[in-house]
Amino acid sequence: MDRPPNILLIVSDDHGYADRGGLGVHPDVLTPSLDRLAAEGVTCTDAYVTAPICSPSRASIISGRYQQRWGGQWFDSAAFPPDDVPTLAEVLRDQGYRTGYFGKVHYGKEDVGDRACPPHHGFEETLYGLAGQSFGRLNYLHHSEEAVESYGQPAAHHMAVQPLLSGDEPVEHEGFLTAEFGRRATQFMSAADERPYFCMVAFNAVHNFCWQLPQEELEKRGLPTFRDWSPDADGPFMEWYDDVIVPNLPHGREYYLAQLELMDAEIGRLLDAAGDDTIVVYITDNGGSTCNFGDNAPLRGTKYTLWDGGIRIPMLWRWPGQLPAGRRTNALVSTMDLVPTLAAAAGATVDGADGVDILPVLTGSADAAHENLHWDCGFQWAVRSGDWKLSWVDDDENTRHLRDYEHAPMGEGWFLANLADNIGESSNELSAQPELVERLRALHASWRAEVGLDPQTVNP
Repeated sequence: MDRPPNILLIVSDDHGYADRGGLGVHPDVLTPSLDRLAAEGVTCTDAYVTAPICSPSRASIISGRYQQRWGGQWFDSAAFPPDDVPTLAEVLRDQGYRTGYFGKVHYGKEDVGDRACPPHHGFEETLYGLAGQSFGRLNYLHHSEEAVESYGQPAAHHMAVQPLLSGDEPVEHEGFLTAEFGRRATQFMSAADERPYFCMVAFNAVHNFCWQLPQEELEKRGLPTFRDWSPDADGPFMEWYDDVIVPNLPHGREYYLAQLELMDAEIGRLLDAAGDDTIVVYITDNGGSTCNFGDNAPLRGTKYTLWDGGIRIPMLWRWPGQLPAGRRTNALVSTMDLVPTLAAAAGATVDGADGVDILPVLTGSADAAHENLHWDCGFQWAVRSGDWKLSWVDDDENTRHLRDYEHAPMGEGWFLANLADNIGESSNELSAQPELVERLRALHASWRAEVGLDPQTVNP
């Protein structure tokens, strides 16, 4: 075949479904680079992740499989794919690609040298932070031993100021992390090398805590400095935390939008560096976090929930000359599809993937990718089949914690919605469709058995 295309995969963190300027939902959302990407490529309106939280979702993104196959359902069970499951980077490396990873890593509680670290699953050039060591976040401004000493423990741990890593070696960085990840990725893409590249950029934006902005940006936007948590000044972390999420943080939405705009600017530089021979994909790792001032309209729910607001995400594709510009498709697709799709574009095949090659859907030569998609976190699960979606939430400790500490609208019990005419999941059609409910319940039970989960113990 001809030289395979370069591949640029951009993954953001907790980006709200409604928070793109081109959608016209919010006039104060400015994302010209993402709008450009949509205009020059294909938008998947019904794209889903496999989990409403970071770690299990990212494990599926890198593997193309349901993470439940190795037990990954929630934070406490999240884990990197087993050694016998090839990652996207390994597949492309074996096709002759040079591979680079720049950004956040969070597949579980990984440590330096673990297979979950990018140098150990197919990436040859890396700059990354292990967010699993710091409650899933990376500080936007500080990553050094001096910062660790200055913050002291436990604040350094909670505020995620530990050094970054390149390979297995610590790298200190003081400065705006979004810009540094963008700079290193652009540098990698522009290197003199005849091999095609696969560049994965996993921004930590727009994860909390968005007030961590460069001083010049705060001044330009007229925003006040907000101090990170200090136990001596602020008391227990969880009491302080409630003051820095919706609705309590002053200027919270403005901080969030500033981080989004600055990430978008870096995406613009990445798009400029990517030539016409490059596939560009943009996704986020889960639904937007409404407690961190993201907006998922018209979807119901937030990160942590199995309402569509927790699992339906922006997904944008660009491949000049191969994919139509400005196209939108409502085909049911998943982030699991990235591995088989990008592998196919590179001339490779992947065995055992739960995702499918969606290039025919993107080009318009096929109408459908998946008939069914499943989600299962143990205490909550959902299945979408066509336009219908059945979900269930247990009123257990996890649910109560998310309601209390993340202000997440979890719902309770069984819920059935036709997303074609009820995209906001506002009315429950459970009692009107008993046969459909049973079919979907049985469908999910069969899937659970197929991926190795225990049988369901509840019925509508």
